[in-house]
Amino acid sequence: MRKLVAALACRAGGARLYGKPLQRLGGEVTILDQILDTIDQISCIETSVLGISEGKENAVFADIADTRGIAHIFGDQRDVLMRLIQCGRAAGATDVFRITTECPFLWFERVDFAWAEHVENKNDITVTDGAPEGINFEIYSMDALMKCHEQGDDRHRSEYCSLYAREHMDDFRVKVIRPDPELDRLDIRLTVDNPEDLVVCRAVFKEFKDQAPLIPAASIIQFLDDQPKLKDLIAAYVDPIRIWPDGNVA
Repeated sequence: MRKLVAALACRAGGARLYGKPLQRLGGEVTILDQILDTIDQISCIETSVLGISEGKENAVFADIADTRGIAHIFGDQRDVLMRLIQCGRAAGATDVFRITTECPFLWFERVDFAWAEHVENKNDITVTDGAPEGINFEIYSMDALMKCHEQGDDRHRSEYCSLYAREHMDDFRVKVIRPDPELDRLDIRLTVDNPEDLVVCRAVFKEFKDQAPLIPAASIIQFLDDQPKLKDLIAAYVDPIRIWPDGNVA
């Protein structure tokens, strides 16, 4: 039986914006809350595990995990890839669902489809790419994660933990899922790395708080298209480049 587990790497540090997963979107709801609440609504993901960086400043994440009744592990700050592996092992996963914890709005509508494709086609890796930055996600088999760790070097084990797979796609069975044209919007950014990003994501959450946590990607795009000042605020940070080569595109 296959078991998909969300592995969420957490740490409080950040040169441009401290404690990004703990920043509030609205009221008491943090970025991490929004992520976990969304994952809780996705039936194919059995649970979440927090992969917490070592360091006393990160102890708050263990408290959050305990409060929510989910597992957590502590691991090396730099070896993010191993923390993902540890998360999978802690929950007995066969496969790991990966998003970063500074991205509050997930392309949740595509997760069940991606998981079905991943299982049916016996993929090592199934990812989305080309939708707005911050809403894409990745699914890895545990074997694929461990192969990336064993055969890669320090840069592949860092926060760029998909790098080895992207550089060695011929060594894996990979499916890249591209969005339909209306969501193929690399000009839009929904990840929080700078104070300006947080302003934009707070505005999105305020607009759609009655629908949270499941805020449709198309609704967010339309809202931002109607708010050019918000888009201008983060235009300098937009990087309109696809992360994954085509591979086996669905």
